[in-house]
Amino acid sequence: VQLEESGGGLVQTGGSLRLSCAASTQTFSSYDMGWFRQAPAKEREFVAVISWSGGRTLYADSVKGRFTIARDNNKNMVYLHMSSLKPEDTAVYYCAAATALATEEVDYDYWGQGTQVTVSS
Repeated sequence: VQLEESGGGLVQTGGSLRLSCAASTQTFSSYDMGWFRQAPAKEREFVAVISWSGGRTLYADSVKGRFTIARDNNKNMVYLHMSSLKPEDTAVYYCAAATALATEEVDYDYWGQGTQVTVSS
């Protein structure tokens, strides 16, 4: 499974961005898909995950109510809609694939290369 993120960039505080992750696999709909992020000098942290069917989602407390994860199994895509962005959301954002609805990095089998999101104050 290959994953490629896109959609990162520079945005002002309070702004919005949509990240996309394209998966190259014919079994995309069998994976739960997650987003993680890593800020400078910090460990990578869980952001959100969506089940293979799209019926269940989980979010980190820090992004609840501001971020929405979604997927389109017909297009092999997963999205992260981010709004009300804050400077502390600045990080490299990664999408990842797992066979369980997981919030721990160790449970994910495949990772993308990441896309940079910078929120200016």
